Amino acid sequence: MIGTDPRAVDPVRSRAMNSYTRVVVGTDGSETSYKAVTRAGAIAHASGAQLLIVTAYRPLSQREQQEAAQALGAESYKVVGSHPADDVLREACARIPAGVDVDTVAAEGEPVDVLVRTAIEREADLLVVGNRGLNTLTGRLLGSVPSVVTHRAQCDVLIVATT
Repeated sequence: MIGTDPRAVDPVRSRAMNSYTRVVVGTDGSETSYKAVTRAGAIAHASGAQLLIVTAYRPLSQREQQEAAQALGAESYKVVGSHPADDVLREACARIPAGVDVDTVAAEGEPVDVLVRTAIEREADLLVVGNRGLNTLTGRLLGSVPSVVTHRAQCDVLIVATT
């Protein structure tokens, strides 16, 4: 038992003393995901960690691109490729306190895959996600992002109450 052996290391206290060095947070541009971004920013600020804001996107099909071009005309570039993801990241960065070292990643793929892969590649020690989808029927049947991330991540995971 940790409390009886003075040589034993309490992993919770050890983490608190060492603090986080790289925090990854996922956002899809929703207000609830921005709550997770805000919390991750506060953690990065308090611990002096680098903050990496990540969003996943999927490219539009040829048909979807044509429909966007017809509906939006010259403005259709805003929904093609990674441009919408770039907008999401710009908005997320605006919510981070001054003085935090922030980097961003927009990557094609499914959110869970992008988040877990980025956390591993960038050697994150904390991955932050919102709780949206945890208590929905779809989330229970198919697996929500926060639920699946907790099983696949190789670092600490913080699920922020955003709903």
